[in-house]
Amino acid sequence: MNIAFKKVAVIGAGAMGRGIAQIAAQAGSQVDLYDTQSEASFKALEAVHKVWDSLLAKGRIDEKTLATYKSNLKTATSLQDLKDCELIVEAIVERLDIKKSLFAELENLVPETTVLATNTSSLSVTAIAAGLKRPAQFAGYHFFNPVPLMKVVEVIAGLQTNPDVCIRLTEFAKQMGHTAVQANDTPGFIVNHAGRGYGTEALRIVSENVADFATIDRILKDQVGFKLGPFELFDLTALDVSHPVMESIYNQYYQEPRYRPSVITAQRLAGGVIGKKVGEGFYKYIDGKAVVSPEPAVPDVKDFPPVWVSPRASRRLELLQLLKDLGANIETGASPSPHALTLVAPLGFDVTTVAVVERLDPARTIGIDMLFDDAATKRRVLATNPATRSDMRDAAHALFAKDGKAVSVVRDSGGFVTQRVVANIVNIASDMCQQGVCTPQDLDIAVTLGLGYPVGPLALGDKLGPTNILEVLFNLQTVYGDPRYRPSPWLRRRGAIGLSLLHTED
Repeated sequence: MNIAFKKVAVIGAGAMGRGIAQIAAQAGSQVDLYDTQSEASFKALEAVHKVWDSLLAKGRIDEKTLATYKSNLKTATSLQDLKDCELIVEAIVERLDIKKSLFAELENLVPETTVLATNTSSLSVTAIAAGLKRPAQFAGYHFFNPVPLMKVVEVIAGLQTNPDVCIRLTEFAKQMGHTAVQANDTPGFIVNHAGRGYGTEALRIVSENVADFATIDRILKDQVGFKLGPFELFDLTALDVSHPVMESIYNQYYQEPRYRPSVITAQRLAGGVIGKKVGEGFYKYIDGKAVVSPEPAVPDVKDFPPVWVSPRASRRLELLQLLKDLGANIETGASPSPHALTLVAPLGFDVTTVAVVERLDPARTIGIDMLFDDAATKRRVLATNPATRSDMRDAAHALFAKDGKAVSVVRDSGGFVTQRVVANIVNIASDMCQQGVCTPQDLDIAVTLGLGYPVGPLALGDKLGPTNILEVLFNLQTVYGDPRYRPSPWLRRRGAIGLSLLHTED
């Protein structure tokens, strides 16, 4: 194989630098690992050797391959040792001044053809390259931790980056067993930018007292298929990492409302309650395992009231069939009888508004989230309004749990939990396409690989129907009067013709 870069250096022997050095050596490059603290370099080398020894013990590589890997990776004692490298990747502290100083020094050591790359996750590639004599040879090369397992890398072009540099970095990523996605130099690049719709909206929902952390995590895992709920994810990454990223992207976009951080994470960061690594975050951890409160028990209901379904309910026919399957006594009149449990299934609107607009008795009105096909979910979500009677709430809970499917009952808000989070995910992704941050294809690939979403944001929008997402957003704007729910022009234009499969310009 004709390796894209035969001689590579990695500066910074932390988890990221160590991982990049490992996969580069495995690809066949001669790799020098350098850190200002020589002891860190040697410890990193030992750690990588242990990984390879483990692969040998498991039969995943042979003795010859192990010897080749180890011979490909060495430590360097000074920057002078890196002067013959074809590619130098920096993975040091996230400070603009330190990175700029390092690259200015490197540029005076290496040939004009050497490619310099930064693994920055939040700083501007263009800003780091500013002042360099050869900014055309400079690019972003953003890997994710743990590097050997996270199979995506963002290749970021600064304002003056030579396109050929990005082509070579993309080819090298492929040779290292990774998938490269192309991004323009914008705050958060692709993955950290697209991820704003998940945690930030979940934090807003908690701040409105709609549901607790564990309930929101359960809903988003069981209804959408996320591997981790947003608060589980916050605990895993830790707030000393995730909250500064939220603030950075918010401020770099000049306080764009869609990216607004939360006082909840700011307070917890200040108090040191930052996540799993300290034993307490949104959950407490004992022996590394989260302590999660059990779900509320299904109410014991002897006599169920008749059920009437609003003619404006989303997926009304599916909902009626579900009620029939659950053995409900369904009313078919133009309006509910005085004793009927009244069901509404709005998109974006809150249950209270729907009850008032449709002139329903709010005391007997319950909402159900029907954004997703019920058969495709592991959980049903109901919402009360401030006037809902407890007997009606319990009857609805027990009825929808009859077949054994989990049921969550939350307080009234526009758009339920899933609708709000999913609509924001799709909207932010659409806005990224509007800005030209990346192609729709690369966006979905980056998010599925980098964030572990069940499908990419645009594919998710297509699955649910772009017009449904738009309806949720328009109605959320009405409920909250908040510009954070303003639909992206890209989403509005493409709503009727699909998102993820459309790659042409207007």
